[in-house]
Amino acid sequence: MTARTDLSTITPPIALGALDGRYRSVVAPLADHLSEAALNRARLHVEVEWLVHLCDTGALPGAPALTDAERAYLRGLVDSFGADEIAEHAAIEAETRHDVKAVEYLLKRRLDEAADALGAETSLPGAHEIVHIFCTSEDVNNLSYALTVRAAIVDVWLPAATAVTDQLAEMALAQADVPMLARTHGQTATPVTLGKELAVTVARLRRQLDRVASTEYRGKINGATGTYGAHSVAVPGTDWPAVAERFVTGLGLSFNPLTTQIEAHDWQAELYSDVARFNRILHNLATDVWTYISLGYFTQRLSAQGSTGSSTMPHKVNPIRFENAEANLEISCALLDTLASTLVTSRLQRDLTDSTTQRNIGTALGHSLLAIDNVRRGLAGLDVDAEAMARDLDGAWEVLGEAVQQAMRAASIAGATGMEDPYERLKELTRGRKVDGPAMRKFIGSLGLPADVEARLADLTPATYTGLSSQLARTIDAEG
Repeated sequence: MTARTDLSTITPPIALGALDGRYRSVVAPLADHLSEAALNRARLHVEVEWLVHLCDTGALPGAPALTDAERAYLRGLVDSFGADEIAEHAAIEAETRHDVKAVEYLLKRRLDEAADALGAETSLPGAHEIVHIFCTSEDVNNLSYALTVRAAIVDVWLPAATAVTDQLAEMALAQADVPMLARTHGQTATPVTLGKELAVTVARLRRQLDRVASTEYRGKINGATGTYGAHSVAVPGTDWPAVAERFVTGLGLSFNPLTTQIEAHDWQAELYSDVARFNRILHNLATDVWTYISLGYFTQRLSAQGSTGSSTMPHKVNPIRFENAEANLEISCALLDTLASTLVTSRLQRDLTDSTTQRNIGTALGHSLLAIDNVRRGLAGLDVDAEAMARDLDGAWEVLGEAVQQAMRAASIAGATGMEDPYERLKELTRGRKVDGPAMRKFIGSLGLPADVEARLADLTPATYTGLSSQLARTIDAEG
C-alpha cells in the first residue's frame, strides 16, 4: 500500500488555522500589525527610538550626538524591515532562544554596518552598549504591543467596524417608515418600523465604537521591577522618570509611571472587553436578521450571498453570511474574554502567562474582522419585503389592545365615565385569540369613548400603530 502523503511536510506550509487559510484575504491587513514579524519590527522600532532618545536628550553622559544622517539610517532599519530581516532575526533567535535579545543583536549588527552606508566617520559602530541599556524585555515588549495593537485597531478594525455600523445606519434611515410587527418573548407586540429597530442597534454599536476610539494605550520603560534601580545607580544625575515619560509619550502612548516589571495590561483588558461587547451586539443583529429572513421580512439575492444555497435542496438560499458571522463572533469573544481576564493578573512582579496570551490578539481580532466582513456582505444582499410585513400586521389586530386600553385610561383621567377596568376588558377580547379589524372597531364603538378618542382609535390599524418609530429612526445619522 502506498504511504499516505504527510501534509505537514508540504512546502509552502499549509495553514493550520482558517484565518491563515481560506479566510486569509479578509484578515491579511492584520498581519502588518499583529503577526510575529510585525511584533519584531515594533521591537526594533522601540530599540532604535530608545537609542536615539538617549543620544539626543543627553540623559546618558558620553553617548554620541547623532547626525541627521545617522538618525535617518537607524529609522530606515525599521522602515525596510522585511523578509530578509525576518529570516535573519529567526536565525539569531535560534541561537539566543530569546526573541527580544535577537532584536538587540540584529540592531547591533546594523550598527556595525553603518560605516558602509554612512562613511567611516559615523559613531554608530561604537554605540553597541547603548542598545537595550537599562531595559528589561518587558520594557520593549509592552511598548511594542501598545504600538501594534493601536495600529491594528486604528488602521484595520475600527474602519471595518465603523463601516458596517454606517451601512446599518443607511438601512435604518431607508426603512424608517416601513411598519413591522414587533415580537416580545416571540409573541406579537406593539408594531415598530424596521428602521427604528435597526437604529437601536446602530446606537448600541456606536457607543462601543466611541469607547474603542478613546482607548488609552499605555506604556512604561522603568527597568526590571519598575524602580529605575539600574538607571539610578549607573547614572544618578539623570531624572529617569522624566526621561522615560518623554520617551513613552514621544511614541504617542500614555505613560504609566507605576508598575512592577510589567505594565499591568489593564488598558488591554478594557479594550478587549469593549471590542467583545461590539461583537456581541453585532451577534444580536445577525441572529435577528436571520430570524427576519425566516419570517420572510428579508429576501436574499442569490448573487450577493453565494452560488449554492443547499447541496440537495435547490430552492434554498441559506443565510450563510449571518451564520458565519455568528460563529466567528463567538470565537472572537471567547478569545477576547480570555485575554481580558488573563492579562490583568501576574504573579508577584512577573510571570510569562501574558507572553503566550498576547500572541492570540491577532487571532481574536481576526475572527471579529471576518465576522464584520460577513455581516457587511450579508446586509448588502438583502431586500426588504414590505408586503410580507404588511400581511403579518394585518393578521395581528390584537396588538391594538394596548392603544385602546391606554386611551381608555387617559379618557377616564380626563373625566370620561364608563372607562372602568380597561385592562381586563381588553384582555377578555384579545388574550389568546385572533382579532380582525371589524371586531376591533366594533369593540371600540361599544366602549362609550369620547367621540374624538373613538374616531382616533377607529382610524388606527396595526400598520399605523408605530408611535414615533419613524422619528426615532431618523435621530441617527448615516455616518456617526
